[in-house]
Amino acid sequence: MYTNSPLLSHTPNSTSYFSSYPFSIFLALELQWPQQPHPQRFLCSQPPIPPPPVPLALAHPFTSHPLLHPPPCASAQPASAALVSPPLIHYWLFMLLPELGHLGLLVRGSEGWFSMAKKSVGDLTAADLKGKKVFLRADLNVPLDDNQNITDDTRIRAAIPTIKHLIQNGAKVLLTSHLGRPKGVTPKFSLAPLVPRLSELLGIQVVKADDSIGPDEEEKNDPEFAKKLASLADLYVNDAFGTAHRAHASTEGVTKFLKPSVAGFLLQKELDYLVGAVSNPKRPFAAIVGGSKVSSKIGVIESLLEKVDILLLGGGMIFTFYKAQGLSVGSSLVEEDKLGLATSLLEKAKAKGVSLLLPTDVVIADKFAPDANSQIVSASAIPDGWMGLDIGPDSIKTFNDALATTKTVIWNGPMGVFEFEKFAAGTEAVAKKLAELSGQGVTTIIGGGDSVAAVEKVGVADVMSHISTGGGASLELLEGKQLPGVLALDEATPVPV
Repeated sequence: MYTNSPLLSHTPNSTSYFSSYPFSIFLALELQWPQQPHPQRFLCSQPPIPPPPVPLALAHPFTSHPLLHPPPCASAQPASAALVSPPLIHYWLFMLLPELGHLGLLVRGSEGWFSMAKKSVGDLTAADLKGKKVFLRADLNVPLDDNQNITDDTRIRAAIPTIKHLIQNGAKVLLTSHLGRPKGVTPKFSLAPLVPRLSELLGIQVVKADDSIGPDEEEKNDPEFAKKLASLADLYVNDAFGTAHRAHASTEGVTKFLKPSVAGFLLQKELDYLVGAVSNPKRPFAAIVGGSKVSSKIGVIESLLEKVDILLLGGGMIFTFYKAQGLSVGSSLVEEDKLGLATSLLEKAKAKGVSLLLPTDVVIADKFAPDANSQIVSASAIPDGWMGLDIGPDSIKTFNDALATTKTVIWNGPMGVFEFEKFAAGTEAVAKKLAELSGQGVTTIIGGGDSVAAVEKVGVADVMSHISTGGGASLELLEGKQLPGVLALDEATPVPV
């Protein structure tokens, strides 16, 4: 069922070349291009029609790749009969995509709080891209509900500028992504639900290839597997910031075999804000850090204390700080082994002249449930048997007053259990305040994770200066850690931070 693709040409006897990594093929597919007089067909029973001038293929790490191991061609053979044993990889998906104008953002930063400039797709000329096969790693790991409907398409929309730019400049693109963490053939982790949305956003029909499941070669960064992936293309673009903190075959390994290897526009923008804006901020500079545990944010807090003028703390972690100060916290979440750390962080903030603000009042509940009884009390008056689940109204006002003085704000982590409506007021108030500040010209950065969900819930995501698509990657970058997927890219002229 397979002869030629717009990326590579294969003769029937070429199937042995990749025999050590067999992949299943595309299902017989027909892709209708805008303003094209005829469809592009991939059928053994017919000679291929020449591809349109700017084709692009999309794939998924944990998917089968027909270009690596095209099966023997038989005109009467159904696609399903031509499937071969899949390799162990991450999810991949294949499709054809259209075009967009050039976006020019300066890439800065790679690790920690110092910058190593990386070459970006915007640095490549039309001559660099025209007719070239591009391996583009994206992050399309979007949330799906029980009915396989996309509940947040932010990551899909974020990938489109780079894809369209490559297409506009005549490149042929293999776009790759992962979805979830399947440990076998798991239908709920298929990329099929993404196809309609991608087709809608891109204005063309999108057809998905069959998936193959198994992360071993991908996650172990197997060099032979990375080499096979790289053999598909002439150059590499990493636009998957959400996976840049992992040294996988599709994020780090392929760069050893493809030059140039550059950043996409999304990855570039993430670095501009999470490294550039944070390292050289407009001041006063404030950080809001929330979440349930101090232990998950130690590195972020310590690193930010070196940079910020104001640090606001919320979420479940505040009760560890309260107990470290000798306050009663009732049944609130406390990390007993982090009491000393909490004390040292408070002392460090004072020594550095950072205004560290803890909530002065909290919303408490008699149980951890959406229908719990609740009341507002002083942070120093939490009764036994009650637990704190949100910051109180006085704290919201204090935080808002502090934020009103700022020129740059970064937010990572909710102020309370915002999934429960009774305990969402603090988180929603912060989101609304940042939206207000954005309208006044303040740089507002939403540093991934639950904070993104919060601004989406409140409906103010579009007005923020930047919303990070990375969870763990955002945290590691804010902590000053190296991101293997960024370090592996080609260097440009260094830009001091």
